[in-house]
Order: sequence, then C-alpha cells, then structure tokens
Amino acid sequence: METLYGNIQGLKSSHIKQLKQLYEQRISSDRLITPEFAQTIATVSTEIHHPICIYINRRGQIIRVAVGTPSQTQLSAADLPRHSAERLSGIRCIATQTKSEPPDPASLTAMVRQRLDALVVLAISSSGSDRKRGITGDVKETYLAHLVPDPQTPWIISSPLNIDALSEEDFDELIDEWEAEFTGSGHQTLKEFGIESDHDRVLLVGLMTENMSQHQFEDSLAELARLVDTAGGKVLDTVTQKRSRPHPQTVVGQGKVEEIANIAHQLRANLIVFDRDISASQARNLESTISIRVVDRTEVILDIFAQRAQSQAGKLQVELAQLEYMLPRLRGRGQEMSRLGGGIGTRGPGETKLETERRTIQRKINQLQQEVNQLQAHRTRLREQRQQQEIPVIALAGYTNAGKSTLLNVLTHAEVYTADQLFATLDPTTRKLVITDPNTQERRSILLTDTVGFIHELPPALMDAFRATLEEVSEADVLLHLVDLSHPAWESHIQSVKEILADLPAMPGQTLIVFNKVDRVDNETLAEAQQQYPESVFISATKHLELDTLKQRLLQLIDGYVIPSTLS
Repeated sequence: METLYGNIQGLKSSHIKQLKQLYEQRISSDRLITPEFAQTIATVSTEIHHPICIYINRRGQIIRVAVGTPSQTQLSAADLPRHSAERLSGIRCIATQTKSEPPDPASLTAMVRQRLDALVVLAISSSGSDRKRGITGDVKETYLAHLVPDPQTPWIISSPLNIDALSEEDFDELIDEWEAEFTGSGHQTLKEFGIESDHDRVLLVGLMTENMSQHQFEDSLAELARLVDTAGGKVLDTVTQKRSRPHPQTVVGQGKVEEIANIAHQLRANLIVFDRDISASQARNLESTISIRVVDRTEVILDIFAQRAQSQAGKLQVELAQLEYMLPRLRGRGQEMSRLGGGIGTRGPGETKLETERRTIQRKINQLQQEVNQLQAHRTRLREQRQQQEIPVIALAGYTNAGKSTLLNVLTHAEVYTADQLFATLDPTTRKLVITDPNTQERRSILLTDTVGFIHELPPALMDAFRATLEEVSEADVLLHLVDLSHPAWESHIQSVKEILADLPAMPGQTLIVFNKVDRVDNETLAEAQQQYPESVFISATKHLELDTLKQRLLQLIDGYVIPSTLS
C-alpha cells in the first residue's frame, strides 16, 4: 500500500483515498506537468483544505504524495538518488498553494537542499462558477523555479505562467540545459549547497533579557559561535533581540521569528541555534514556523561531548547526559535508540507509542546510571590506592580551553591531545610529576590529574553524568585552578568555575589560581590580575614561562603552606 507523508491527521477516509489514488497517475517522461494532472491535484488540495506536494522522478512516476508545503515534506538524503556533484537529483516537486505569488524562501531552500530538478507551484482557487461546473479547484497561475550555479541566489523563478504553456515545454531539454550550467560553472557545484553538505550551516539567535549586561550578552554569543565551530558547524550570521523575558511560546517575539525565518532561508541555513535553553514546545513552535531544525546551547555542548568522548567511560557518561536531556523533550524517537523496548507483559492497556518510548529511555537511563555508579566505585578504588602510596594529588580544573591539557603535557610529557578548541579533551588523565626540592635536592613525586573543562552554565545533565570525573577534583589534595588570562572574559570564567565547584560535595583544602597565556596579554591586563590575585602564579605553558615557579609553589602547598583561599 502506498504511503502518505506529511500532516494527514484529521483527514477524512475519503480524502485519504483520493490522495493515495494520486500514486496511480503517470506523467510522460518528456513533460514537466500536464494540465489534466495539475487540475487533479488542485481539486484534491482544495477539497482537503491543505497544500499538497507531489514528488515525481524522471520516468514520470510519482514517488511521494505528501500533505504540506515543500519545506515541510522534504525527502531525506537517503530517499534521494545519488548523483555526481554536477547533476540534479532526478526528482521534481509539484506543490499547491492558495496565494497567487512565487514560492516562498522556505520552499526554495528546500529545493536547494534536495537538489530538485524543478519546483512547480500551482496557485489554486475555488469559485462559485467552478463548483457549479463540478470543479472544486482551479489553477489560477503557475510558477517554475530551478537551480542555477550562483552562490548568492542559487535559483531562478519564472514570472506567472499559463499551465498549458508550461506543459508544452520539453522537460528533457530543460534538464540538459540546467545541468550543463553547473558542469561549466567551475565555481559552484550542486553538492556544495545541497543536502549532502558535510557540516551544518548555522544561524545563531541571542536573546538579551533584563538580567543580563551588554558585556555578558556579547561574551555569551561569542562563546556560542565557538561552540558551534567546535561542533563542526559554520556560523553564517547572528540575530539578536532585547526583551524583558523570553516569549513563552517562541522565546523571541513573533516578528523576530519571521525575521529569523527570512534570514535563515536567504542564507540557506539548515540549523538555528539559540543561546539559551529552550523547551521542547518552544522548539516545535519555532520549527513549524521556520521549517528549519532548532536546537539550544545545551544540545550543542552535548554534541561536542559526544564527538570528543574517546574512552568507554567517557562515552558512557555522554550517553547518559544525552538521554537525561532528551527525556523531558521526547519527540517520539526513543524506541530506535535501544533494543530494550517493550514486549508481552510490559505495556499497560491503552499505552501510547510516546509513553512506551519514554519508558524505554527511562530504563536505559537507569541502566547507564548503574554503570556510572560502578565507574565511580572503580575511580574511588584507584584513588584509595594512590592515597595508600602517600603520593599527593593535584587536580587541574578551569574553564574549557584554559590550557589544562597543554600544562599537563609540558610538566609530565603526557602526550594528551590538545587543540585550540572548546572541550578538546574529556577523559581525565593522571600523570606523575617529579619535582626537585631546591633546599634538600630531594626528588618529590606528585600526581597531576587533568579534568573535564567547565563552561558558563554547564548543562545539569552533564554535571550529573560526569560526577565520577568531577570527583577527581573533590578528592585531590590541592586544586590548581587554571585561567586563560588572554580571554576577554577571564573574570567571568573564574566566577563560572567557582559556581560549578561550589556544587561539588567537597573541595580540596588548598587552592591555587594559575593564570596561563600571559605571553598573549598586555601589561595593563597582567597588572590588574596581579593586583586582584597577588598570591597567584602567572605562566605560559606553551612558552615554558615561570614553570619552575609553579613547581615550587606546588611543593609548598603539599607541604602545608597555607595561602588565602580565592574560591571562598
């Protein structure tokens, strides 16, 4: 039985039957459309009071009938034929709409993403005279859109066309002509702006509320751009709005939502990222209007963690964090994530598919939490073994990209992966550092542990999932809080780390703030930090500046030298 796509809820059985009968239609392979077929789908669309989209291959076979607009009924990459970068997909879309105007940006962007052969839009109407003649829908005018190798505006839209004139066009000749343009263009291939792009094209959205300063707002947006870049996305532009509080349905105002939609479609963005947590209902409301996937800051961070987790323990903790975040935002995709689904004796009477999926995810969460507890117990045993050896432990903590892994490598030759990226490493690494006491010439051993980087408003799901890792901080003898002094927001980074550490069950008795990357700052910034934190150490891990001073200060700390606490 042929499948109907799109939003078919609420349609009568007779309408369902009419839509399925469209699969029986056939268009001549050398025709774009026929007047008879245009009239048929105009009639069906008018009777069901919804736009419909018909997807046709080059043999004239209808491969998909869907209720909705072109942007709402797109084919996935798996459903599209695989062609070379200079060829169109071999699929065209015939769409209906009630407005006598060219296709909107959302429909055109959908055409680009799918590399459609063409998009034909039928503007339909239903008049009293039509109904007397037994015609419930009529094609007033037609628009033809197709792709061109122009990176700025990759489509051409015809002026209003008569359906009879359009049906006389030789479709084979049109396709040959259009694809030849891409073959000879040399600067833009179809693959470069089609659905097969290997990275997300992102539009950022920031909302500045009354409890935020301009400086905080700008820093947060700049950090979000870096997060998107780290996740593998490409930031195209940023849209901002000032409101006293977020809109309960759409986060930003309705006018701003329309502006976001227009900009996103003009830039051919395929992802909208909000610089704050948004609810599942807000995301759905936005997606229904913009017709582009919408995520929030937390989802970007979770995606980065999923990419960066290397060890089995790291992957376990990331999966737990993702599921805990997803559960309250469930959109009906839980069953496919696990084989622990329901079965005989597991479903209550009348239980819906959504409830079953929620139960599936909850069971998976419980299983992962047990495994994290086992990981936590294992780390506890390792720490106890280290304590029995009476080797002091120093935990490296700090904002992400402060240089913790670089410092660990320089001091211990650990060869931990480093990069100028947020969350370059997730898995804690412990290495031995041997320091020579300048007074006694005795060689002293210290264990240095690199921990996961912190970030402003670290998602609670990650805090919970990575508690086994964060306990490396709680159980250490000394906390070395590394700060990137070259970052414009270094003061707020210190505050963010303080807030996260305050949520830990215990803190080391000694804490030392170490300012890194001093080779990249001006004298004024360095003097300001030295005045505010006179007991701190100022180094450059990459330039090996003042590392001996740092080592001697660490010896003083493990020997019980007390310095004023800077995290209280």
